[in-house]
Amino acid sequence: MNNQNRLRLRSEIPVEDTWATEDLFPTDDAWRQALGEARQAGLALTAYEGKLGSSGETLFRYLSEMEQVNKLFGRLGNYCSRKADVDTRDPVYQAMSGEFGSVMVEVRTAGSFETTEILAIPDETLDGFYRDCPELGRYRRFLTKTRSRRAHTLSPAEEKLMAAMGEVASLPDDVFGVLSNADMTYPDAKDSQGNLHAVTQASFVPLEESPDRTLRKNVYESLYGRLDEFKNTSAALLNGQFKKLKFYAQARKYGSSLEAALDRTEVPVSVYHNLIEAVHQNLDKMHRYVRLRKKLLGLDELHFYDIYTQLVPGVDQHIPFDQAKKTVYEALAPLGEDYRRILKEGFDSRWIDIYPNVGKRSGAYSAGGDVHPYVLLNYNGTLDNQFTLAHEMGHALHSYHSTRAQRPIDANYVIFVAEVASTCNEALLMEHLLSKTTDKKERAYLVNHYLDDFRGTIYRQTMFAEFERLMGDLTGQGKTLTAQLLAQEYGKLNQLYYGPDIVVDDQISMEWARIPHFYYNYYVFQYATGYSAAIALSRRILREGEGAVMDYLRFLSGGCTKDPISLLRDAGVDMNSPEPVNQALQLFGELLDEMEELTK
Repeated sequence: MNNQNRLRLRSEIPVEDTWATEDLFPTDDAWRQALGEARQAGLALTAYEGKLGSSGETLFRYLSEMEQVNKLFGRLGNYCSRKADVDTRDPVYQAMSGEFGSVMVEVRTAGSFETTEILAIPDETLDGFYRDCPELGRYRRFLTKTRSRRAHTLSPAEEKLMAAMGEVASLPDDVFGVLSNADMTYPDAKDSQGNLHAVTQASFVPLEESPDRTLRKNVYESLYGRLDEFKNTSAALLNGQFKKLKFYAQARKYGSSLEAALDRTEVPVSVYHNLIEAVHQNLDKMHRYVRLRKKLLGLDELHFYDIYTQLVPGVDQHIPFDQAKKTVYEALAPLGEDYRRILKEGFDSRWIDIYPNVGKRSGAYSAGGDVHPYVLLNYNGTLDNQFTLAHEMGHALHSYHSTRAQRPIDANYVIFVAEVASTCNEALLMEHLLSKTTDKKERAYLVNHYLDDFRGTIYRQTMFAEFERLMGDLTGQGKTLTAQLLAQEYGKLNQLYYGPDIVVDDQISMEWARIPHFYYNYYVFQYATGYSAAIALSRRILREGEGAVMDYLRFLSGGCTKDPISLLRDAGVDMNSPEPVNQALQLFGELLDEMEELTK
């Protein structure tokens, strides 16, 4: 194999290109000591059992101590998860993650009295607590939110059993992660010159972007061929995941697993359905995009291994990481110098684990925390990687602002708004790059990338969301999610979303088996809603300047002090309406017009 395509071992990655986990704990031994202390502190909270309704002062003391225990557990989980993700084959950190999970379940089980006792306090008694203990007021939002779920809370004994199920409930996701990132390997793929390329989850999309169609086809067949070999195992895991969600939804008296998932984040179910309906109303634009791609590539048949490659050849270049950082820093100037100061701190202080290595978790993410955020990348120097850097640092600065502005109990923003800040950064980066270019070919290249963002983030993620809704519905009807059923339904959705100008083959019908987000409990729709909100916010920031920036920074600092729909409405976007989605896809149509003109 060509040596330049060889994945490095973790030990070969320079320290300066890795994240600083020592900012959390200096050593593994320090972590183990802190885990023991956190366990003792968590179990000590059981001294409050039966007493939360006795006085405002007692309730305040309990919530204060609980808040600090949760903060420590957050740091502990951050450390072992970050260590495990950079080499999923390392048994030391797999064991530490398992040990952490066991302690968490033990503490949560012991503390399961909390919700039922808070719910049992009469309204007039709680009002008296607020009067007698003014400090309790800082927990009013948490208490109000907890008490709003009275209809879905079980008896103390039942809540203890539900909490004890934590380790079992995480098994589908845990096993999928090990199967996908550690155990499943893929045959090397040969390019048109006979060179071999390593195929991994991390390298799949970069290789699919290649102008070499032979390589793209072989990479596609390598990955999906191996997924097909494990299709029954993958289907069994996904079936287990949705049966678990059904169990929890029924136990807590929800009408569906979708309703249960969205209630956690105070998002109306209508927002989910409105998104799918709005995208269905705009599928003509997606079909038009597919026709344009087929035409510009000059193909008799367009296949899914042709979806990622550039439509404008000869412009793409390798972007060194230092250059990517500089460009992102320049692009985010509209957000103000305070924002960029924190961004630079993240660049300079090893918040980021930059490059891929053998065993490293695929993809990218940002993990918040009380010390500072941590960003995982698998940077390969593409334009898409540069956008991923902007995206994940958007998450990171959202977490940073929220953590600094709010108490720990109010700092964690809900997942519905999680994709807004990240995608707003991407939109500002795109506008910056478009404003700098005067070359027609380069502009077409960037517009193509923008179109691909819409395809991948609104259309594709909504297709995932519709598939997830379908899996929930089928499970709710008592059906088993077999590999055959999943492939059949996933193939139908690909045909619906991509239209008649692409070949929907048996291999793309297996794509469901490589999507980790299907284990995230109805997460993916928020990429599409978040993207739509971010387009609206970025345009307002560029149009209105300081006033819009101040509203946006207040949104970043809001944590969970309001429900997510209200937080976004305060920033200038109403996600209760399908309008942000329709307006974003109107822009997609305008970009298609420009692309057709630029490529005449």
